[in-house]
Formats: sequence, C-alpha cells, structure tokens
Amino acid sequence: MTNGSILNLKLFRISLICAFFLAVISIPAFASVQKNATNTTHKDFDPTPVIMEHIGDSHSWPFVFPLVAEKPIPLPVILYTDKGMEVFSSSKITPEGTVYAGNYYSYKLQEKKIKIVDATGKADEKATVYDFSITRNVVSMFMTITVLLIVFLSVSSTYKKRAGKAPKGLQSFLEPLILFVRDDIAIPNLGIKYVRFMPLLLTIFFFILINNLFGMIPFFPGGFNLTGNIAVTMVLSVIILLVVNLNGNKHYWKHIFMPNPWWLFPIMIPVEIVSIFSKPIALMIRLFANITAGHIVILSLISLIFIFGTLWISPVSIVFVVFMDMIELLVAFLQAYIFTLLSALFIGMAVEEHHHEVI
Repeated sequence: MTNGSILNLKLFRISLICAFFLAVISIPAFASVQKNATNTTHKDFDPTPVIMEHIGDSHSWPFVFPLVAEKPIPLPVILYTDKGMEVFSSSKITPEGTVYAGNYYSYKLQEKKIKIVDATGKADEKATVYDFSITRNVVSMFMTITVLLIVFLSVSSTYKKRAGKAPKGLQSFLEPLILFVRDDIAIPNLGIKYVRFMPLLLTIFFFILINNLFGMIPFFPGGFNLTGNIAVTMVLSVIILLVVNLNGNKHYWKHIFMPNPWWLFPIMIPVEIVSIFSKPIALMIRLFANITAGHIVILSLISLIFIFGTLWISPVSIVFVVFMDMIELLVAFLQAYIFTLLSALFIGMAVEEHHHEVI
C-alpha cells in the first residue's frame, strides 16, 4: 500500500469518527431543544419549529451542555428609536410575546422581530425602530473573525521566525491549504495579477470554511448556521460584485457595452448588464442553499427518533446521520472551494488583458 493510500485511509477513519461523534452528540442536544419546544400536555412532535429555530437567527444563544440540557444565553438588544437609543438584555422579551417597558417605548418579540407595542400589547406601526442587536449570527461572526486573526497572526509570526525552514505545527497544517488556493484557484484564473487578490481569496475561503465546520458542531462554540444565512452570503456576494466591477479594465466594459457585431447591441447589452448581477446572485444562492439544506436534512433524520417516539429507530437514524455528516464535511470544504473559485474566475474575467491573435 502506498503512502498516499495510507494517508487517505487515515483521513477516512478520522472523518468517520468525527461524523459518528457529531451524530451521537447531536441527539441529546436535539432532544433538549425539542423538549423546550413542546408543552407539558402530550401532542405529536412537530420537527419544523425546532429545525427552523436552528437554521434561523436568534436573540439568544442556545448553549447546549452535551448529554445534559440546553440553557439559552441572552444577548444584548440594541434599538435606535425616534426618541433615543434603548439597550437591554434579550431575557426581558423572552419568551416570545413578553412585553418589556423600556425608557421610551414598550417592546415585545414577535416572529423573531422586536416590535414597539402600546399598552394593550398591540404593535405600534407609527413608531420607528432600528434593530442593531447582537444576535447569534453576529456573535458567531465575531468568533470566526477572532479565530481567523489568532490563527493567521500566529502563522504569519511563525513564517517570519522560521524563514527558509520547513513548516512546523499549525503552519504545516495550513500551508497546503494556502498553496492550494494560490496554485489551483488564484494563478489559473488571475495569472500574473494573482498576488493583488490573494488576501481577498484567502479570507473568503477560510471564512466560509471555518463557519461551515463550526456550524456542524451541535454545541458551543458551534451550533450556528452563519453561512446558511442569506444575508451573510449576500454581503459576501456584494463584495465580489464590487471587486469585479471596480477592477474591470476597458476590455471588460467594452465587451459589455460594445459587443461585436454592432447590430446585436439591443440584445446583448441588456443581457450583459443582467449578467453583472446574476453572477454574484448565483454565488449567494448556491452557498446559502447548500449549507441550509445540509442542516435541514441532518436535523430531519435526527427528528425521526422523536416522530416515531421510540429508541428502536435510533440505530437507523444514527447510520444515516453519520453518512450525512461525512457528506457535510466534504460539502464544508467544497462550498468554500467553489465560492472562492468562482470569485477568482469572475475577477479574472474582469482584469484579463485583451490578446490579439497573431497570424
């Protein structure tokens, strides 16, 4: 057996162990969530609220103690109204429907949105409120940024100290990924201009990858669905839209507004303008849909235990969840790769120099 085959076998075993651990640890965490979602009176288990709670944003962090229980951690609510700023804990407005009397208005949480209400608890449509709260997605984003800074500042320091030496520790783990982004994504699509856009491509790749992996962990510091939030994928896509069009050269814009032959102007110009926006929209939807779908499928498979109301179905559920977890580990890397690859491709098309054929 070759060294490559041995390495692949070891990676497969590690992935299988990680997937099995995530599957087993997800069940008690899921059970604690569904227990809080049901009343004391008996009724059939509905997995929809639990699944939607997981994939959506929230004003509290569902801190799940493995194999024990869940205890939501309230997060700060920051509101700017037409009378001034209000800051208070989200515990004041939970559970949903609880009315909290602030300094200027009364507030309540309705369908995960904070509403200004009157004395009867009815929403006041005339009052203006802007929500700048620190939600679960915001906290998870700060966590990801912190991890990125710690990891890459550490690796950068190691490179400076060990210049000309073989990589060591965390540096040796990340260097193949960095070289992969450079040699297989940046250089083939950007050519000699790749150095200019490498920081952007590396940031996007590792930001998506870390969030995808953390999102698979069912307890703190994981348990969020940041890259499955369409607002987050939209911001990433808008960044690519701006980078592509702000760096587009004259040949890029000439191709859009002066297509050849001239008599195709009325048809091709609208098509090219639409393509400017359709490319980042495709990036946004692809990442959002793939990550969200993976979370929904895994949670649906775990919920089979509670739908049938018996542990006899748990071995079947765990087998399928382990299988899906292994696929999701692949998808976590694959989606980071695809988003970065397409971003590099779109940027490369915008900065590519026009080459005349030599006859």
